[in-house]
Amino acid sequence: MSSSANRVVNGGISYWYADDGLPAVREPLASDASADVVIVGGGYTGLWTAYYLKKAAPFLRITVLERKFCGFGASGRNGGWLYNGIAGRDRYAKLHGHEAAVRLQRAMNGTVGEVARVVAEEGVDCDLHQGGVLEVARTPAQLARLRAFHEHELSYGEKDRELYGARETAERIRIADAVGSAWTPHGARLHPVKLVKGLAAAVEALGVTIHESTPVTEIRPRHAVTPYGTVRAPYVLRCTEGFTADLKGQRRTWLPMNSSMIATEPLTDAQWAAIGWDGLETLGDMAHVYMYAQRTADGRIALGGRGVPYRFGSRTDSDGRTQGATVEALRRILTDFFPALAGVRVEYAWSGVLGVPRDWCATVTLDRSTGLGWAGGYVGSGVATTNLAGRTLCDLVQQDSGQGGPTELTGLPWVGHKVRRWEPEPLRWLGVQGMYATYRAADRREGAGFDVRSSRLARVADRVAGRH
Repeated sequence: MSSSANRVVNGGISYWYADDGLPAVREPLASDASADVVIVGGGYTGLWTAYYLKKAAPFLRITVLERKFCGFGASGRNGGWLYNGIAGRDRYAKLHGHEAAVRLQRAMNGTVGEVARVVAEEGVDCDLHQGGVLEVARTPAQLARLRAFHEHELSYGEKDRELYGARETAERIRIADAVGSAWTPHGARLHPVKLVKGLAAAVEALGVTIHESTPVTEIRPRHAVTPYGTVRAPYVLRCTEGFTADLKGQRRTWLPMNSSMIATEPLTDAQWAAIGWDGLETLGDMAHVYMYAQRTADGRIALGGRGVPYRFGSRTDSDGRTQGATVEALRRILTDFFPALAGVRVEYAWSGVLGVPRDWCATVTLDRSTGLGWAGGYVGSGVATTNLAGRTLCDLVQQDSGQGGPTELTGLPWVGHKVRRWEPEPLRWLGVQGMYATYRAADRREGAGFDVRSSRLARVADRVAGRH
């Protein structure tokens, strides 16, 4: 381990909280209570749902119950990628037809602008910059995958994206061995914690009640059960993403997948000049075990990847501490991409969990017979998808309660999607470990030049994962 790793602030939830400070915790639930809508989970999904519901129907009594504090989970630990990707689109095309999936993609394209509109309207300064998304290929196999990916996105109606060769890529950002890239304007960089804090404040200002330090142990029709009392409401909406497995009866619903990040020290002007990256695009690659990164508003690089993907028994961490080997692996990615940064210190490292359904499809559902609803399973694409989910849950509740009718959002193909549960342990653990070991082996083969097309190993891992 390098000496720089010994100076890393590891855990403490995330760099984003180290930068912006921990919030003052709101009061927990005091006793039994009632509401028109109770939302379990104070992350992006729950807060966006509360925001749009209260805007649409100001008379609604809405209560948000949060185990720790708003943004403690993935909403306060993610990479700050507000972009138009959504988990499961290709499967929805197979199930409901191509045009239905195009409508879903069109809704996601518009979601980036919708988030930008709301944060401007509500005065939420979250360092949002709409520089688009740049995804880079560094091997022949990755380049073939990139070109296929680009054509595939065009088939879903995204006509404003662009494909670049090595020279054009280097004009945007100088990455070692980059042979091509694809760019879409439907993306933005932001500060995750500033967004979740601002959104919580906006929701509270509208009159929504938020109780923090209030873990929900069980959800059942018209009841959200906590150690301090039960909140009764006609609608109970589960917005718990990677922490869903902690709820009674939900252990195998969504798998809590770990993702880890590092943040460098602020780079100097000379270092930025060596790299480029003047457009502030969010940055990804075409590896099977992919990386994701952003240039932060305070001049750092925040970079993430999978690390140790899963803990036995669907366990989740408390404060985001990351294994030293993962910190070093992410640092190697950083310096492999940007050799000029070989001496740059990594100052922060952290981890969080994201929700993965068995078929890797994000979903939104309201069961009209029970009043139970949920949204999630974003598989790492939640910063924007949570907004679309919140608007859709709002429309579903409005429709069910007679305050509105069917809308364009309630007709999207991810609404009401059903998926089987994950296998019991130890099959769940063995499957995930095997899947990511196979993906890493595929990346090594491609990097060594053994495979000039996507490795067959990756296709095997896809089948194990249930992604195709």
